[in-house]
Amino acid sequence: MNKIHVDDKVMVIAGKDKGKIGKVLKINRKKDTVLVEQVNMVSRHTKPNPYANQPGGIVEKEAPVHISNIQVVCPACTKATRVGVRETEDGKNIRFCKKCNEIID
Repeated sequence: MNKIHVDDKVMVIAGKDKGKIGKVLKINRKKDTVLVEQVNMVSRHTKPNPYANQPGGIVEKEAPVHISNIQVVCPACTKATRVGVRETEDGKNIRFCKKCNEIID
């Protein structure tokens, strides 16, 4: 089971955006990177595309962050924490906070 899912609230623990909190938008499992909302913003110079009705210019967008540089924020204790996985009686895996032992899902 994967410990980070889309729409999780995560905190950056290393790099230029250390301490920022955002929501996971996309996960790339092959490269072990995640796209976090309003974190690791970069400028891209884009050409106008009249077919897609896009203007040209400088666009600010998110760049991927390596999965080792983020931690899930527990909704119960509101701290960045490691995530554990345990199996329930009916055989399903659930994620839990290692600090307060609360279920994350």
